[in-house]
Amino acid sequence: MRNHTAITAFILLGLTEDPQLQVLLFIFLFITYILSVTGNLIIIILTMVDPKLKTPMYFFLQNFSFLEISFTTACIPRFIYSISSGDRTITYNACFIQLFFTDVFVVTEFFLLATMSYDRYVAICKPLHYMMIMSNKVCKTMITCCWMTALMIILPPLSLGFRLEFCDSNIIDHFVCDASPILKIACSDTWLIEQMVIACAVMTFIITFICVLLSYIYIIRTILKFPSVQQRKKAFSTCSSHIIVVSITYGSCIFIYIKPSAKEETNINKGVSVLISSISPMLNPFIYTLRNKQVKQGFSDSLKKIAFLIRK
Repeated sequence: MRNHTAITAFILLGLTEDPQLQVLLFIFLFITYILSVTGNLIIIILTMVDPKLKTPMYFFLQNFSFLEISFTTACIPRFIYSISSGDRTITYNACFIQLFFTDVFVVTEFFLLATMSYDRYVAICKPLHYMMIMSNKVCKTMITCCWMTALMIILPPLSLGFRLEFCDSNIIDHFVCDASPILKIACSDTWLIEQMVIACAVMTFIITFICVLLSYIYIIRTILKFPSVQQRKKAFSTCSSHIIVVSITYGSCIFIYIKPSAKEETNINKGVSVLISSISPMLNPFIYTLRNKQVKQGFSDSLKKIAFLIRK
């Protein structure tokens, strides 16, 4: 029998030891975090107050923006604090809480993207029945299902993770508490958890990707049957923002799992993770506002109302 010392805290190594790079990283993360939260909050507020944006598509966008704020908040502020204070320690409980929330937000986001692609399919392929199929009750049920499915996927491997023993090291080679580096420092048998994590990740990716792919196959087939070029352009424009976000999300995920070598695996994962948790949430508001006339109009109308109230 081996003697195990109970681990009460972990040390997160972060991205770099270079003080100058840490300053640049702090500025970069602080700016992107503020832009992410501000931009996504604007979308949430606009979709709540503007009557023109009270449609299923914007209801899903509102929830997507909430997930983006939640995910980046679960990762970035703690890392910014670590850079500024030099305190890299995180308690055992806080680490697993961070792991739980980041994973739940990510998995929910994948299922929400699949739901949003189905919404676009109904809007373009079944326009006359759109409001009947995508009723308020159905939309809320779909959002609830996204969250419940994410919880069912995350909880089994996470519950086993609480039983892990750490005896040789408490140093996590990452800037957040992530499953892979945590499993690497565990001294108990991690085979079952590793298989469950892989199975859950593959299942989430494949199920949601198939939903997205099938939706857009039917969407493209329907659009190509439209008689005029103008109709085709209008139909494609309603999907363009979602296609860009889907491409960024799935592209980042694929990039993480296509590794050039085992030695570079950790550095690539950390680099891509910081981009996913900082850049992607920041881009979401710009993608949806710059390519969407209704959101731009709603934002412009809101600014005019605020200006009018200030003058009053």
